[in-house]
Amino acid sequence: MNYRRLGRAGLKVSELSLGFWVTYGNQVGLDVAKACVEAALEHGVNYFDNADIYGKSEAEKVMGAIIKDLDRSKLVLSSKVYFPMSDDPNDRGLSRKHIMESVHKTLKRLGTDYLDMYFCHRYDYESPLDETVRAMSDLVQQGKVLYWGVSEWRAAQITNAYRIAEKWGLYPPQVEQPQYNMFHRHRVENELAPNVDDLGYGLVVWSPLASGILTGKYNDGIPAGSRMSMESMSWLQKYLTPDKVEKTRKLSALASDLGCTMAQLAIAWLLRTPQVTSVITGASRPEQVHENMKALDVLPKLTPDVLEQIEEILQNDPNAGGFI
Repeated sequence: MNYRRLGRAGLKVSELSLGFWVTYGNQVGLDVAKACVEAALEHGVNYFDNADIYGKSEAEKVMGAIIKDLDRSKLVLSSKVYFPMSDDPNDRGLSRKHIMESVHKTLKRLGTDYLDMYFCHRYDYESPLDETVRAMSDLVQQGKVLYWGVSEWRAAQITNAYRIAEKWGLYPPQVEQPQYNMFHRHRVENELAPNVDDLGYGLVVWSPLASGILTGKYNDGIPAGSRMSMESMSWLQKYLTPDKVEKTRKLSALASDLGCTMAQLAIAWLLRTPQVTSVITGASRPEQVHENMKALDVLPKLTPDVLEQIEEILQNDPNAGGFI
């Protein structure tokens, strides 16, 4: 495993990490989740991502049960705050009240005294940004959070948070968690990457396989037992377009030529971006963890020629073209 710095911070994070979204506490039980974490640790993964909204707090409880016998100092744990957790009007958003109350609940569920990273899960247009920045900075000051960050914020919003922190001597956000994959790349490569270079925060990216499309398992339809076959996840089917399926078929052929799976190619491709600190992978079986980790062996194979072939298939390079 290789480790990258979280932007300009001193924290080092494994290039591949494991996320608890959807699966743990929902699709699979504790024993399988524990086996997945153990498989990740075997490969040197140190970063595990979570959120209070995942399974309505069940994912955090599962993580807490798994890590209770592990060396906490060797783990990089994160969670998030923003989405409604109940019908209470204050049990949502990024107000100081919700942030402070939510972090205590998260720490209790995880069975830890601190989070390595704590994310504002979305931008809150109702709470003043200076209130949010100060609350998150206070958590760092109190030692409950080591680095705070944001998820799915625009570059301008992150810049504004930095300016507020700079003005008042507060801790600025140190990490952003955006969606990033072969089909969803414009915001990271065109908007966030330059902002990262200016401000020095890290990127830990989610959905590297585009909800499973980039595994190739949907090339011939939606198989029974797959995520998109589940009634609760059927909304993902709108992203399964003929264009994406055709591109995935071509990419799968290229992956075969490289001696890897489509998923491994898709994950390795993200690590070519220097601003990316870690790619958050998902797995419902330990075997999937082992397979995903092999993406690290694919990265050296992404020569300029191979990358050019990928761009010819994708036809969505946000930096292609020129000035009109």
